[in-house]
Amino acid sequence: MLQIGDNIFSLDILEKKFRCDLSLCKGNCCRYGDSGAPLTDNEVDILDEIWTDIKPYLRPEGVEVIEKTGTHTVDFENDKVTPLINGEECAYTVIKDGIFMCGIEMAFSHGKTNFRKPVSCHLFPVRIKDYTGFKAVNYQELQICKTAVECGEREEVYVYEFLKVPLIRALGKDVYNELCIAAKELRKKRIKSSR
Repeated sequence: MLQIGDNIFSLDILEKKFRCDLSLCKGNCCRYGDSGAPLTDNEVDILDEIWTDIKPYLRPEGVEVIEKTGTHTVDFENDKVTPLINGEECAYTVIKDGIFMCGIEMAFSHGKTNFRKPVSCHLFPVRIKDYTGFKAVNYQELQICKTAVECGEREEVYVYEFLKVPLIRALGKDVYNELCIAAKELRKKRIKSSR
């Protein structure tokens, strides 16, 4: 574990390699899971506010679910999450060339909203959980991301490097810079100890 301010990082974030390859995984993180993507209270408000801007980007079945349940639901752990279509893919997904993609991010890329997508989606497969006095920042190694692990290993890209933009978005640039320094120091120590 590594502590930077009130953030406690799993060393997997510094040591494991990861790089998404949508052509191989087909956006399975938007398609499979126990529930929808976790949302903050602020993100719930944002989704309510931008609903009419993102609605044209979504599939009819996603629109139907959201109009029935609302822009968010509450899951089995009592967390606010994105709604699902038939208990499977996120209601905000679109399918382009057989790949599940985020309709919210599509609206963002077309300048229809300033909100890119929920931070939990942007950070995936890293999860941040708030506890009293600290945040736990953990990497989840999942079977649906096997191709991303293989790609990261091939291209020598670490989890924290691949997720630079969302980690800065979630934790700030100063924390990210300290994370990079810690990663380099950790690698130096490993090299020295292996000699």
